[in-house]
Amino acid sequence: MIHDRFVTGHGGRKIPIPYQPVDQVGAEERAAFFTKRSIKKESKLDALYAIISMIDLTTLEGADTPGRVRQMCAKAKFPVPSGIDHDFSKHPKARAVPSVAAVCVYPSMVPHAAKALQGTAIHIASVATAFPAGQLPLEIKLADVRAAVSYGADEIDMVINRGAFLSGDYQTVFDEIIQIKEACGDAHLKVILETGELLTYDRVQFASHLAMLAGADFIKTSTGKVTPAATLPVTLVMLNAIKDYYQSTGVRVGMKPAGGIRDSKMAIQYLCMVNEVLGPEWLTPDLFRFGASSLLNDVLKQIYKQVTGRYYYDKIFSID
Repeated sequence: MIHDRFVTGHGGRKIPIPYQPVDQVGAEERAAFFTKRSIKKESKLDALYAIISMIDLTTLEGADTPGRVRQMCAKAKFPVPSGIDHDFSKHPKARAVPSVAAVCVYPSMVPHAAKALQGTAIHIASVATAFPAGQLPLEIKLADVRAAVSYGADEIDMVINRGAFLSGDYQTVFDEIIQIKEACGDAHLKVILETGELLTYDRVQFASHLAMLAGADFIKTSTGKVTPAATLPVTLVMLNAIKDYYQSTGVRVGMKPAGGIRDSKMAIQYLCMVNEVLGPEWLTPDLFRFGASSLLNDVLKQIYKQVTGRYYYDKIFSID
């Protein structure tokens, strides 16, 4: 591991940022291996139920309304539509479908989500820090975070300052994450790298270590507003960074691929990768999430097929 870049921590302490050039060909070949993986029928059903419990159901549009958020929260609590619940539950192989891990909304929508989810274990995540661009002064970003937490968010998804990162000002990126983490209080912090703008695996790996050293509870690929978003090779690089960080510190950091994961087959590939790189300890909503709202409908369709032997028509599911 090469340590040729440093940031300054509390008390003027120099902190080395681990850096090792990523073998691009090797990373892409290994990631491609997971696209060829298949799992047995019973294990597939286990995986599908697990995926639902790991989804952050999300709405981040300018046209979001309290009604839309309430509708999404209802689906978060009860993913199976009432129209097929009776038909589904009478089958002997059917199990109770879990609620999703979290709903993710803009800070202004947090009060509506908090009210709708009161009394449940579903987390309320909020994008803050001038999502998705992050192009506002730090004091405004901090106010954004504090407001979201005061409204009821227990998870904050922040975006790093990509302009500072790409210009080599790693200290600014590091300092902002530290201060935002402090502003979160007891809320968990997911740090979005926006990997589609970092462009290289070397930068993705370096940004992952930088975020974790600054206190990230999760590292996340993307806002979902930039293409490409989550990819298997990028996620593999980030998982390996998490593995290195855990081996050197003993601290487990979570992972959230977000954007572009639309079907069950792809989601299972991600689960296989997490299991093989980090181990089954990470196959829990506390350490792994999917930022992919449209994924839920496909998972429900696949569960229905596994249980009943037939597919249900698409329009029974609400459009997210």
